[in-house]
Amino acid sequence: MTSNLFGRRAVFGLSAVALAAGMLGMSAPARAADVTIPVIVKDTTSPYWQIVLSGACQAGKDLGVNVPQLGAQSESDINGQISILENAVAGKPAAIVISPTEFKALGAPIDAAAKSVPIIGIDSAADSKAFSSFLTTNNETGGQIAADGLAAAIKAKTGAIKGDVALINSLPGVGSLTARDKGFTEQLAAKYPDLKLVATKVADGQATTGLNITTDLLTANPNLVGIFADNLIMGEGAGQAIAENKVADKVALISFDSDDKTIGFLEDGTTAGLLVQDPYRMGYDGVKTALAVSKGEKVDANVDTGANLVTKANESDPKIAALIHPKLDCK
Repeated sequence: MTSNLFGRRAVFGLSAVALAAGMLGMSAPARAADVTIPVIVKDTTSPYWQIVLSGACQAGKDLGVNVPQLGAQSESDINGQISILENAVAGKPAAIVISPTEFKALGAPIDAAAKSVPIIGIDSAADSKAFSSFLTTNNETGGQIAADGLAAAIKAKTGAIKGDVALINSLPGVGSLTARDKGFTEQLAAKYPDLKLVATKVADGQATTGLNITTDLLTANPNLVGIFADNLIMGEGAGQAIAENKVADKVALISFDSDDKTIGFLEDGTTAGLLVQDPYRMGYDGVKTALAVSKGEKVDANVDTGANLVTKANESDPKIAALIHPKLDCK
């Protein structure tokens, strides 16, 4: 799931189809081959978003639709994503699929974009009611599952569900992360009174920061028995810290999403579990839904794309294996 798998991926510029899209208009009938649906992700360099783009690419091939694959090179580049969205709208596509980088900041730009083109949201919410459809993991439920998984892992390591735990948030203001953290903390309070949340740390979206935060947590909290890292990058950093400090036998880690590195941590026992979404489905069904909306078809306003806890015990199950080893061969 590394970026070089996408080096030969066909990327269609918006300028090449802008005239045709403008002539067709929003309501005019069009052949699928004349349709352009850009997909805008948070970070084109991340393995998670490459899976989303691979699903979108495959949908484009299956449906005969042009699918420009767009995004900044960092999830913290909010202004970059806003500019990408504005440029995509200017190309007059049939619809746009976007995963907003930040809840508040993307609200007004999406409202403005939706006045010209249907907007399909995936993965993360924005402060907007203009989405024609929204496909995402139920992130609060995902946070609850993470809390349950962490409790079970702590019991397996220590013999009891008690002790100090910590939460690492990858970036402030991201709708999906806020929902995960809410689900996690509320589940801890409701079901596991002997697990004490002693620290909630906010990072900057960088794995090195996650590594440093986790190292500091381990030093400052000698009774720490568990950590929840709420996204892939924090999972990489936290896993590296646990491995370097050789504390996997007494500190359980649950993190969101997966790539080769975090799967490796799972298989060698560094990480107790991975909460995996279905990013391939988000990309594929996002384009499929966008095409339907562009044709005036009725679609569901909200679609839950699911979340599953992956452990060493179930990673070879066919359903789980398909989620952690998705097809990445669309070019």
